[in-house]
Order: sequence, then C-alpha cells, then structure tokens
Amino acid sequence: MGRKLFCEISPTTYRISLFKNRVQRTLQDKYSNHTFAFEKRESKLPVLIYKHQSLIRRKLGNVDLHLQNNKAINLAISTPKISGILIKPREVFSFWQLVGPCREKDGYKEGLMLGKEESISGVGGGMCQFTNLIHWIILHTPFEIIEHHHHDGLDLFPDFGRVIPFGTGTSIVYNYLDYRFKNTTNQTYQLITYTDEAYLYGRLYAENEQPYSYHIKVEDEHFSREQGIVYRKGNIYRSTIEKRTGNTLKKELIKSNYAKVVYDTAHLTILES
Repeated sequence: MGRKLFCEISPTTYRISLFKNRVQRTLQDKYSNHTFAFEKRESKLPVLIYKHQSLIRRKLGNVDLHLQNNKAINLAISTPKISGILIKPREVFSFWQLVGPCREKDGYKEGLMLGKEESISGVGGGMCQFTNLIHWIILHTPFEIIEHHHHDGLDLFPDFGRVIPFGTGTSIVYNYLDYRFKNTTNQTYQLITYTDEAYLYGRLYAENEQPYSYHIKVEDEHFSREQGIVYRKGNIYRSTIEKRTGNTLKKELIKSNYAKVVYDTAHLTILES
C-alpha cells in the first residue's frame, strides 16, 4: 500500500485539505480573466438547440431508495439556480458559481455520492446527475469545455436503462472540482433546467440555428478479464455534421474507457485476455 495522502490521514486533515482547496479556487476565480455567466432571462431564446432528460430514480445496484428520493429533492432545489442562465459570447459557465454550496440549512438532503471505489452518501448528493445532463447537452454544441472531471477507471453500477454512453459522466465537488464551458461562438445561448416527479430536464436555446449537428457514439465497447479483474472498455467518438449537406466534417475521439468493474459480473459477457 502506498503512503497516505495528507487528506487521508484523518477527518481533521481531510477538512483542512477541503478548506485549502476551496480557498484556492475562490482566489483563482477572483483573479481570473474569465467573464462568468450570471445574467438570467425568464423568456426563452427563440431556437431550441438540444434537449435531454434523465430519470431521477434509476436502479443503481443496491443503492437505498431513500437516497434516490433525497436526490430528487436536491435536484429540485438546484435546478432553478441554473435555469434561464444566458451564456453570452466569450462567457464561461461555471456550475458551482451558480448553484453554490449544498447545505443542510438550505434544504439539501443526504443523497448519493461517489467515493473512490464505492457509492457513499452526503448532503447535496445527486449533483453529478445534474452536471452529467448539462455535459451531454454541451457535447452537442461547438463550446469549449474548459473543466471536466469524471470517475476515471471505475464502473460502479450495472447498466439499467442507460441512455447515454458510459464514460460521458462528470465528477464534481464544491467548489474546486467544477464543470465549466466557454461560449466560443458569436451568439448567446440559454440553458433551461427543471424537474418533475420522475425526470430531470435540460433544454438549450439560442438566438439562431447552429450550422452543425453533433453525434456521439461509443464503439468497440466490451468487457475483458485481465489477471482476474474485469474491465469495461470502449471508445467514444463525436462526429460533426454539416446540416446543409448532411456531410460528416470531423470525427474525433473524446474519451477512451478503461474502467474496473466493481459490481457483480456474473451476468456480463466477458472476453478472456
């Protein structure tokens, strides 16, 4: 076993590390050259660019339904803090700048979070699903994603009604692990987010149509066993398609998956290496 990190020594050193990281991010943002998106508009911009919805209470292994119900509450609190935000040319969208800390005194509940190699719980759990949805929408734009973290190397839950490819998720921790993108176009966009009893919704609007559409697809996805450990592998590509002609202008690799499977693999088709 390797030497423990300072934050892993004790709960006290963890809190010290957390405080240091948050102060450091706050100072970085204060002196940053970024112009962050903060202006909101109630009425929608005229053109719907892309929409997506995700089921809030998904079957995730043996995760307690109570945590899923609490996640629904947490998402209902946080979505209005994003909804209506205008992202103008050269502005940067920051998830945590808009949502802020998820505190119990503000109504947030104990929800599902992801630890190093397992699911855990914590106040405000469920925000990863929110940034997952936003990230999937932004992959269908020409925006520059300038900060994106994900749970690299781990496949924590078996597939159940999966809609988007494995590996397109996000990992966030207030405020130093953020999800950010920059509007590199010459027009303003608007993000609308909301929930109902079953789903989390995201809608991206703009002033004008985009000249291109985007298609994300996973290829060569499979499970393999290496020295007794099962891994999930696959490559995720994004194709840029010119709407006027239907021609594919570019196909780019955006993620290669090599994730250790930590759930029961008895039902999987596994290639032996």
